[in-house]
Amino acid sequence: MEAGIRILLGILFITTTIDSALTHESIMGRREPCSNEGEEVAVDSIKDMKCFKCICQNGFVECEQENCPAVDDCYMLEKKNGCCEKCKECIYKGERYASGAEWSDPDDPCASFKCVAGVVTESNMQCYTPCNNPLSPRKGQCCSACLGCSLNGQTVQDGREVTLSEDPCLKCSCSNRRLTCVKKACPVLQCPPSKQIKLPGECCPKCSEKRTIKPFPGRCILGKGFYDDGKHYSPDKCSTCTCVNGTSICRRETCPVLECSPTYQKLTPGECCPHCPPVAKARSTCTYDGKTYQNNDTWNLDSCRSCRCHEGEIRCAQAKCPTTKCRPNETLVKPAGQCCARCEESAGTCTVFGDPHYKTFDGKFFSFQGSCKYQLTADCMNQTFSIRVTNDARSTKSSAWIKTITLKMPTVRVNLGQKMRVKVNGTRVIPPYKFENMLDIQRTDEGISVVTEIGINLLWDGSNFLQVQAATSYKKKLCGLCGNYNNVYRDDLTSRRGINYTDDEVWRFANSWKVGGIKACSRKHENLAKTPICRLKKGGQFCKPLRESDIFDDCVSRLNPEHYFESCRKDMCECPSGRCYCDSFAAYAHECKRVGGFVLDNWRRQTGCEHNSTGPAHNFNRWLTTSQATNQQLAAHNKLHRNRQKMRFRLHHHGSNPMRFHHLNRKQQQQQQQQHFPVLQFGLDSPNFPLRSHDQEQLILSQHVPRELRLQNHSRTPPPLV
Repeated sequence: MEAGIRILLGILFITTTIDSALTHESIMGRREPCSNEGEEVAVDSIKDMKCFKCICQNGFVECEQENCPAVDDCYMLEKKNGCCEKCKECIYKGERYASGAEWSDPDDPCASFKCVAGVVTESNMQCYTPCNNPLSPRKGQCCSACLGCSLNGQTVQDGREVTLSEDPCLKCSCSNRRLTCVKKACPVLQCPPSKQIKLPGECCPKCSEKRTIKPFPGRCILGKGFYDDGKHYSPDKCSTCTCVNGTSICRRETCPVLECSPTYQKLTPGECCPHCPPVAKARSTCTYDGKTYQNNDTWNLDSCRSCRCHEGEIRCAQAKCPTTKCRPNETLVKPAGQCCARCEESAGTCTVFGDPHYKTFDGKFFSFQGSCKYQLTADCMNQTFSIRVTNDARSTKSSAWIKTITLKMPTVRVNLGQKMRVKVNGTRVIPPYKFENMLDIQRTDEGISVVTEIGINLLWDGSNFLQVQAATSYKKKLCGLCGNYNNVYRDDLTSRRGINYTDDEVWRFANSWKVGGIKACSRKHENLAKTPICRLKKGGQFCKPLRESDIFDDCVSRLNPEHYFESCRKDMCECPSGRCYCDSFAAYAHECKRVGGFVLDNWRRQTGCEHNSTGPAHNFNRWLTTSQATNQQLAAHNKLHRNRQKMRFRLHHHGSNPMRFHHLNRKQQQQQQQQHFPVLQFGLDSPNFPLRSHDQEQLILSQHVPRELRLQNHSRTPPPLV
């Protein structure tokens, strides 16, 4: 493993199980965290690792079995040999064929063969030509073709199939503007009719379950029958079978294509195929949904279905969509007006939050507390845009937070500041605001949204959270603190000069993207290489909802909260507002929604993180009092109350002025507080922390708010940070 790359894999307890509803072996156990986002991970605890592929996705190791055929409807499952379960194969004329294989006869292109669970089905294809002047079949093909790729008003795209609603077994495909429609017989199934199911709109039934059967060499099992080699048998009225070397060879009749509605299709007892009743008189119009259509008129039911009026009969066609599985960095999208969804690569997302913590476009996490102006990201190939951030130390020694963001494009500049302030080309604007066709700025529940025509979008909460989205067209073109967006997280710490730094040299990487000179820095002298020391040793209590509460319950299984929890703890070390934990909460909530998780709409209220908060202590107290108080907390609270009463009684009976206590110097106040209110020396995360909001406010203000920002009258809202 390369230096600097840490794969956080502990002991992985794994058991394997085979479920009748699943198509392959699965891994059971707890998921392990990881940090090499998007890369393959080798897990030593998995037996037969070659059968699985594990990747790091959203901070967790995700594993799945590769390249195994579906066997959930296999009624002749053989004992596992290797990685995959296998359905019984077929032997036909000395050749072995896997279950699901289809082939044809070179001497007879209309003959079709298919192997399913040890049964070979032979049939002749039925052709359908929905045109008056069909083209002759090409060499090696069975059916004639129609010029043009349209069936009953439905366009047949290359690589897709279209069926008739009257006969879903008819498959029409198009190649080089030649439409070919073919119907094949359904394969004979191993399972008895009582175990067969047919889904609506599907052509063929399938077995409703799978089972493993001990093989009997030279003999055949079909349905409930057991047959010797050479034996003849008929599983239904359309098929005749012969047992040959343990494989049932079945000849099945292919029913002709029917053009009448399934409602009118009739099956005569004793016959194999249904038929349409004779038409008494051809009509020239059709009526559908209250509308009248003339002969050969077509209309669309939706993006997948269309119909045509044919001599008074309504004939409809439906496109069949392939099963699509998207990769981790893709999203299944159904374009407007299209029938089938397709996988589209998701836009790259870079997030900056808190005392700046960064998650790059490629998923790399790092922290950097520089207090200057930096290039966050830019198009370093075509110079179509750049985004710069100015950080503010807010009178702290080693922390920083975003103060302003500047988006520059060739003809427009957008500045985003604290308290939702927005400027466009130097002029203050109030959202919603549009600039020609280049910008759309909106005010949302989460902050200011900036959408550009060039595929760069921003979301800014007006305080400490920034999200930048870049269209996939910018892959391998970006540079800055957000990385180069090439789906490789290992080279995201590449400096302006092209040096790829290690995690221990983040400050060198980040400092290489500094712009604007010393005047842009709020802290004139800082040691960026020095790791800040956290004096709030147990600040994790602020951050516990990321791990332990119901607020983010649906997120924990989708997105590893550890990076956000550690960021939260760091942010509370030197926090001017007392609410710095909210930045990590906001980042986690946004990322959880992006990966499909559910976040409570009132999470800000439950955690004291509203945008229009009245003060840090008040907000945290509101969250804290919603949790269960321990007996120790209640005991400390009662003790504090008794001490206050004794203090008032002592001052009153000694003739002292009660207000005199507030006019003592700072040292005398601390001495009296230590003498009469010892509980105030506890940390916020101490089990004896009192529940009185006034005391919490005093402690948080003393620990986290600079002296010059405190007000004498704490019932008023503290002045905002600028």
